[in-house]
Amino acid sequence: MPDMVFGCRPFIVMEEVVRLEDYIIVTNNPLVRDREESRHAVEYHETGIREILEIIRNKVHVGQRLLTHPLSGSVKPGETPYKSVLMTRGKEPVDLMSVELIQSAIEACGKFSFKSEEYDERAMRDFRIIDWTLISSALESADSF
Repeated sequence: MPDMVFGCRPFIVMEEVVRLEDYIIVTNNPLVRDREESRHAVEYHETGIREILEIIRNKVHVGQRLLTHPLSGSVKPGETPYKSVLMTRGKEPVDLMSVELIQSAIEACGKFSFKSEEYDERAMRDFRIIDWTLISSALESADSF
Protein backbone atom coordinates (compact mmCIF):
# COMPACT_ATOMS: atom_id res chain seq x y z
CA MET A 1 0.00 0.00 0.00
CA PRO A 2 1.44 3.44 -0.85
CA ASP A 3 2.27 5.91 1.86
CA MET A 4 -0.73 7.93 3.00
CA VAL A 5 -0.84 11.33 4.59
CA PHE A 6 -3.75 12.05 6.92
CA GLY A 7 -4.70 15.69 7.04
CA CYS A 8 -2.11 18.31 6.43
CA ARG A 9 -0.03 19.63 9.26
CA PRO A 10 -0.97 17.57 12.30
CA PHE A 11 -0.16 14.15 10.83
CA ILE A 12 3.15 12.64 9.87
CA VAL A 13 3.47 10.30 6.91
CA MET A 14 2.23 6.83 7.74
CA GLU A 15 2.80 3.59 5.90
CA GLU A 16 -0.67 2.19 6.39
CA VAL A 17 -4.19 3.18 7.22
CA VAL A 18 -4.70 3.15 10.99
CA ARG A 19 -8.07 1.93 12.21
CA LEU A 20 -9.88 3.43 15.20
CA GLU A 21 -9.03 0.45 17.41
CA ASP A 22 -5.33 0.83 16.56
CA TYR A 23 -4.68 4.27 18.04
CA ILE A 24 -4.90 6.16 21.30
CA ILE A 25 -4.89 9.82 22.29
CA VAL A 26 -2.34 10.64 24.99
CA THR A 27 -3.14 13.99 26.56
CA ASN A 28 -2.91 16.26 29.55
CA ASN A 29 -5.87 18.30 28.32
CA PRO A 30 -9.10 17.67 30.28
CA LEU A 31 -11.17 19.09 27.41
CA VAL A 32 -9.80 16.45 25.03
CA ARG A 33 -10.50 13.76 27.62
CA ASP A 34 -14.06 14.97 28.18
CA ARG A 35 -14.95 15.44 24.52
CA GLU A 36 -13.22 12.40 23.03
CA GLU A 37 -13.31 9.57 25.57
CA SER A 38 -16.77 8.40 24.46
CA ARG A 39 -15.55 7.99 20.86
CA HIS A 40 -11.83 7.26 21.14
CA ALA A 41 -9.34 5.64 23.46
CA VAL A 42 -7.93 8.43 25.62
CA GLU A 43 -5.09 8.19 28.11
CA TYR A 44 -5.27 11.27 30.30
CA HIS A 45 -2.51 12.47 32.62
CA GLU A 46 -2.92 15.45 34.92
CA THR A 47 0.57 16.83 34.39
CA GLY A 48 2.55 19.60 32.71
CA ILE A 49 3.63 19.93 29.10
CA ARG A 50 7.16 18.59 29.56
CA GLU A 51 5.91 15.65 31.62
CA ILE A 52 3.28 14.65 29.04
CA LEU A 53 5.97 14.74 26.34
CA GLU A 54 8.15 12.50 28.52
CA ILE A 55 5.26 10.06 29.00
CA ILE A 56 4.83 10.00 25.22
CA ARG A 57 8.61 9.48 24.78
CA ASN A 58 8.49 6.49 27.12
CA LYS A 59 5.71 4.97 25.03
CA VAL A 60 7.75 5.51 21.86
CA HIS A 61 10.71 3.75 23.50
CA VAL A 62 8.63 0.60 24.04
CA GLY A 63 7.34 0.49 20.46
CA GLN A 64 4.36 2.81 20.15
CA ARG A 65 4.57 5.14 17.15
CA LEU A 66 3.62 8.80 16.84
CA LEU A 67 0.77 9.45 14.43
CA THR A 68 0.68 13.20 15.02
CA HIS A 69 3.60 15.53 15.44
CA PRO A 70 4.22 16.40 19.10
CA LEU A 71 4.67 20.07 18.18
CA SER A 72 1.77 20.42 15.74
CA GLY A 73 0.29 23.87 15.29
CA SER A 74 2.01 27.18 15.70
CA VAL A 75 1.84 27.31 19.50
CA LYS A 76 5.28 26.97 21.08
CA PRO A 77 5.62 24.46 23.93
CA GLY A 78 6.36 27.31 26.33
CA GLU A 79 3.14 29.06 25.39
CA THR A 80 0.70 26.28 26.19
CA PRO A 81 0.32 23.89 29.09
CA TYR A 82 -1.60 21.32 27.00
CA LYS A 83 -0.59 18.72 24.44
CA SER A 84 -2.51 15.87 22.87
CA VAL A 85 -0.84 13.34 20.60
CA LEU A 86 -2.24 10.46 18.58
CA MET A 87 -0.18 7.26 18.87
CA THR A 88 -0.44 3.63 17.86
CA ARG A 89 -1.64 1.32 20.62
CA GLY A 90 0.33 -1.75 19.73
CA LYS A 91 3.97 -2.45 20.30
CA GLU A 92 6.14 -2.47 17.19
CA PRO A 93 9.86 -2.22 16.62
CA VAL A 94 10.99 1.19 17.86
CA ASP A 95 10.32 3.80 15.19
CA LEU A 96 13.38 6.05 14.85
CA MET A 97 11.40 8.92 13.33
CA SER A 98 9.08 8.92 16.35
CA VAL A 99 12.09 8.86 18.70
CA GLU A 100 13.65 11.84 16.93
CA LEU A 101 10.39 13.81 16.83
CA ILE A 102 9.54 13.36 20.50
CA GLN A 103 13.10 14.01 21.64
CA SER A 104 13.18 17.23 19.60
CA ALA A 105 9.86 18.27 21.14
CA ILE A 106 11.20 17.71 24.66
CA GLU A 107 14.34 19.70 23.84
CA ALA A 108 12.23 22.52 22.39
CA CYS A 109 10.15 22.49 25.56
CA GLY A 110 13.34 23.07 27.53
CA LYS A 111 14.02 26.27 25.60
CA PHE A 112 10.89 27.93 26.97
CA SER A 113 9.62 28.47 30.45
CA PHE A 114 5.88 28.25 30.92
CA LYS A 115 4.48 30.24 33.77
CA SER A 116 0.88 29.16 34.16
CA GLU A 117 0.38 31.62 37.00
CA GLU A 118 0.67 34.42 34.41
CA TYR A 119 -2.51 33.23 32.67
CA ASP A 120 -6.06 33.63 33.89
CA GLU A 121 -8.71 30.94 33.52
CA ARG A 122 -9.93 32.44 30.23
CA ALA A 123 -6.47 32.07 28.69
CA MET A 124 -6.17 28.51 30.05
CA ARG A 125 -9.55 27.68 28.46
CA ASP A 126 -8.27 29.08 25.16
CA PHE A 127 -5.19 26.84 25.39
CA ARG A 128 -7.42 23.81 25.99
CA ILE A 129 -9.56 24.72 22.97
CA ILE A 130 -6.52 25.21 20.71
CA ASP A 131 -5.10 21.81 21.63
CA TRP A 132 -8.50 20.12 21.23
CA THR A 133 -8.98 21.76 17.82
CA LEU A 134 -5.61 20.47 16.61
CA ILE A 135 -6.20 16.90 17.74
CA SER A 136 -9.81 16.83 16.57
CA SER A 137 -8.67 17.83 13.08
CA ALA A 138 -6.26 14.90 13.09
CA LEU A 139 -8.98 12.58 14.42
CA GLU A 140 -11.36 13.60 11.65
CA SER A 141 -8.72 12.64 9.10
CA ALA A 142 -7.93 9.34 10.81
CA ASP A 143 -11.58 8.44 11.34
CA SER A 144 -12.42 9.02 7.67
CA PHE A 145 -10.36 5.97 6.70
